[in-house]
Amino acid sequence: MLFLDEPTVGLDTRIRYELLDLISGLRGRTGMTTVLTTHYLDEAERLCDRIAVMHQGAIVALDRPAALLAGLGTELVELRVEHDPAGALATMRAHGLAAGDAFAVGSTLTIPSRARPARDTIAALAGLGIHAEAVTTRKPTLDDVYLQLTGSRLAA
Repeated sequence: MLFLDEPTVGLDTRIRYELLDLISGLRGRTGMTTVLTTHYLDEAERLCDRIAVMHQGAIVALDRPAALLAGLGTELVELRVEHDPAGALATMRAHGLAAGDAFAVGSTLTIPSRARPARDTIAALAGLGIHAEAVTTRKPTLDDVYLQLTGSRLAA
């Protein structure tokens, strides 16, 4: 069994990728169980069969990376709202454009697009009086899973 605690912190990009490749190869060749702690969720997705998401000292999710990602669907609508992001999110929820799994971090709203195509959600924004400074669509990441599971505010 190999325990690794934040193995790539402070490494430059090339060395980081070489170390990740080494860990992956070692695990593949030997079948060795590896326990990895990291804040870099792309590393966890690359190296781990199962991921435990911890928040405030407790495990809030434990599953395969693909299953955790599937919890947010296949596409996200992300918009930046300079004025009253919480109000914009509440309005979107009230009109069925966002569900309980939508979240805000600062002025950025992240809306899983499940019930309707992302383009329909984007088109409906103006009709609700929501002015977005920027709007994009993208695939969910484990960072999104973490933010959605742990809430949008830092502990005070």
